[in-house]
Amino acid sequence: MDQGSSCGSNSNCKSWIMYGLVTGAAIAAAAIGAAFSIRGSGKFRSRVIGIIPARYASSRLEGKPLVHILGKPMIQRTWERAKLASTLDHVVVATDDEKIAECCRGFGADVIMTSESCRNGTERCNEALEKLGKKYDIIVNIQGDEPLIEPKIIDGIVKALQGAPDAVFSTAVTSLKPEDSTDPNRVKCIVDNHGYAIYFSRGLIPFNKSGKVNPNFPYLLHLGIQSYDSKFLKIYSELAPTPLQLEEDLEQLKVLENGYKMKVIKVDHDDHGVDTPEDVGKLEALLRERNLV
Repeated sequence: MDQGSSCGSNSNCKSWIMYGLVTGAAIAAAAIGAAFSIRGSGKFRSRVIGIIPARYASSRLEGKPLVHILGKPMIQRTWERAKLASTLDHVVVATDDEKIAECCRGFGADVIMTSESCRNGTERCNEALEKLGKKYDIIVNIQGDEPLIEPKIIDGIVKALQGAPDAVFSTAVTSLKPEDSTDPNRVKCIVDNHGYAIYFSRGLIPFNKSGKVNPNFPYLLHLGIQSYDSKFLKIYSELAPTPLQLEEDLEQLKVLENGYKMKVIKVDHDDHGVDTPEDVGKLEALLRERNLV
């Protein structure tokens, strides 16, 4: 059979090609519409819990969760902020330390005791979820050393994960201050054009060939908050540590190294995590300035 008999004419060939493209687009649109319909009904990843993992031992500041910030333990301030998030059905503290547990129960928090063998906050969240015995779709890992975390940021990463069925993880970034560009305690992030994470590093990324900070480049600072699909959280804890995760000491890199997608939102937020004793004084001054004592 020759080319002419298979299509009849070039015009007919073009017609069939166009029909195929239009039909394919219609099918794709219908599939996307169905997905948004499911999310819009409130049934997609709708049950959400916030977990604040806390441990007493810390390489930079021992007993950090119990450090007092203007009369209140830091973890209490974090818990109070998390409770204001509208997307969270429940907030708990997960810890392996009885001193932290006693403190948290004292100000009214629910506490889940976890093992000392947890290697990071993500594993602690997974163990806490298993011990809770209740079904949740999304788990938000709220860093205990972020006493000024904005409830709207918590809500933002939850909604981002609810709106991205191809992602298993979501987090937030903000603009990096020039003075933080070489600080290894300030984790940097790069994101693709569709809002998915490419990489995280303690070093400056991207790093240009001049070896200097480019004052015109919008560098991004990773904020210490992240959420996971509950099914993926169980998988994460079973994955072996990865080379980049170990080298950078950043647990989110294990997600990327295993080929999973991570949604990232950009927010306007001054990072005020506490990593050193000097950070405590800076935070207290800021609280006084904002009248949040």
